[in-house]
Amino acid sequence: MKIILSPAKRLNENDYKDGRKYSIPAFLNNSKELVEILRNYSKNEISSLMKLSDSLSELNYYRFQIWDKKNIETLGQPSVFLFEGDAYRGLDIKSFTQSELGNLNQSLRILSGLYGILKPLDLILPYRLEMGTVLKNKKGKNLYEFWKDELTSELNKELKGEMVVNLASKEYSSAIDFSKLNSTVVQVDFLQEKEGAFKNIAIHSKRARGLMTAFIAKQNIKEYENLKAFDSENYYYNNNLSKENHLVFTR
Repeated sequence: MKIILSPAKRLNENDYKDGRKYSIPAFLNNSKELVEILRNYSKNEISSLMKLSDSLSELNYYRFQIWDKKNIETLGQPSVFLFEGDAYRGLDIKSFTQSELGNLNQSLRILSGLYGILKPLDLILPYRLEMGTVLKNKKGKNLYEFWKDELTSELNKELKGEMVVNLASKEYSSAIDFSKLNSTVVQVDFLQEKEGAFKNIAIHSKRARGLMTAFIAKQNIKEYENLKAFDSENYYYNNNLSKENHLVFTR
């Protein structure tokens, strides 16, 4: 089973390297291409491109100027420890045992505007580049055109008949051509009851994606039916709202 998940804007840049065996992202040369494009952007242009404040524009302008793939091994941080958004708070990586972390590294793939696709223990440098950014490049007018063929092909190489559990946002999952995957794709949604109806509330859904990721890795889930047992933080499988290969959990 493979899980795809979005990255996070919020980063925790504390050093979590502790003697584990880490890996290098598969598409660093592609990342270098994007950085070389972005290095030619001024701070104001980065602000306009990414819709950032002046302070964040300055920070990310600096990050692109100093980015060097040669520094990944020495200065990089494992992606699953670096990302600190709502989904990653739900994941709670510090609660994982070594065995559970091994399961997670086998199953989870994090989609990234700059790095393409990441294993949890891939080392990366801090960055900001959302997949929806309209960045002109040699392959097209945006990052979807830059990444889609590469990421779809890479996932197919890894799948070996495994199903894909899509826990990524639409912005990031759109970077995969699911029609070309040699796999069953399972969509998962999390809804909250509010005013007598079930609704998608973004902040809760993001956290739930992390909770589900942790559930799959810690329980070493491999079968579709076993996904329905997810019940963290009062969620339950809603059979009435679910369909084939589309699981809905409500609370």
